[in-house]
Amino acid sequence: MGEDEDLLLAVLNSAPVADGVRAELLGAVDGGVGLEGFGGLGTESELRALRRARDALQRAIRGDSEALDGLAEALRSAVLRPEVRRDGVRWHLDVPAEERLAARSVLAWSRVEESMPGRLRACANSECNLFLIDRSRPGTAKWCSMATCGNRMKARTHARRARQA
Repeated sequence: MGEDEDLLLAVLNSAPVADGVRAELLGAVDGGVGLEGFGGLGTESELRALRRARDALQRAIRGDSEALDGLAEALRSAVLRPEVRRDGVRWHLDVPAEERLAARSVLAWSRVEESMPGRLRACANSECNLFLIDRSRPGTAKWCSMATCGNRMKARTHARRARQA
């Protein structure tokens, strides 16, 4: 997984739901998403841009076509500049520093959607607010984590079948 795919998942999964309450991990000191590892500044304006991009990305992945305006807004100031080298063309993102992580997140979403259509999805647990990139061969992964949501949902199905029997 590339660094920007790691960034994309970190951003998408920065608003988990526990006991029906959505937490905000972007910018949180304890247990928060460490943006420094992705070159983040940690400023309030960077966090605002990243939260807007995250919310638009989450809605877009869930099929809300109106979210595309939010994604376009995250890229409004972005320019990709080519650098021709012996080994090919390298593209450099030129964007204000405060908007860099938001733009990188949206560009990573676009690359994943293009290279692995339908593999970036929300967890199948309706009580969860996490996302996954399905890298399984058959493309049938449903849960953000088999240990948590997958186990929980399978236990519920088993209990429901046992009650019906």
